[in-house]
Amino acid sequence: MDRRKFIAASLASSASALVRDAKAQANPGHLREFYELRRYTLQTGPQVALTEKYISEALVPALARKGSNPVGAFHLDIGPETPTFYVLIPIEGGVAAGNLEVELRRDEDYIKAAEPFWSAPAASPAFLRMDSSLLIAFEGWPRITPPAKGKRIFQLRTYESPSYRDHILKVQMFHSGEFEIFKNAGFQPVFFGDTLIGQRMPSLTYMLSFADSAEMDAKWNVFRNDPAWKKLSADPRFAFEAIVSNITNLVLSPLAASQI
Repeated sequence: MDRRKFIAASLASSASALVRDAKAQANPGHLREFYELRRYTLQTGPQVALTEKYISEALVPALARKGSNPVGAFHLDIGPETPTFYVLIPIEGGVAAGNLEVELRRDEDYIKAAEPFWSAPAASPAFLRMDSSLLIAFEGWPRITPPAKGKRIFQLRTYESPSYRDHILKVQMFHSGEFEIFKNAGFQPVFFGDTLIGQRMPSLTYMLSFADSAEMDAKWNVFRNDPAWKKLSADPRFAFEAIVSNITNLVLSPLAASQI
């Protein structure tokens, strides 16, 4: 198949997958999840404790009451703009994702627990900024896969592409063997998501889990040296130009309230 036909087929496949998800609302067990990925940018000092308390005592319990689980809550260890918290919220449908904040505000227990965070005065705000992205899980990795129990670190990687064509090709690359290369290298992927609404689009984001930084470095070395990866990355369907223009690589650790 030549590259033009391959791109057209990839576009058609992506569109068909979205249509299938829209038609399957009555059967959520087989849906690709949607994710809201929240980022709370903080200032060193009281904001850190106040926002962590809000996440652990208000947000995560309210999401559990709504059936959103497992929720990931993380502290940024390596990356720009520390301190920062990230919250990964799985949602069964796009409509539910758009209505999440409205539903939370109808939860009296949530409002009561969130009060110190919500009503922090302008002179002493609870956070600097909060922004969020809406993602849909990859068709080949439709749901969150929590890692094994125990001490973990997490790598959150975002790939930006120079065009929507290149973005779709990068998503297709994962489905053309890259998932298997991750598995063969011993990775523990948590989720893969295609950004529907957010900053720096077109982009995709995925999360990996490791016991520690030494394991992370070792497994990436295995990945890079895998003959299957060398073959896939040289495939002319994907290697005709740089289909990824920027990579953001963050290392996170879970907060006590994290369910991932």
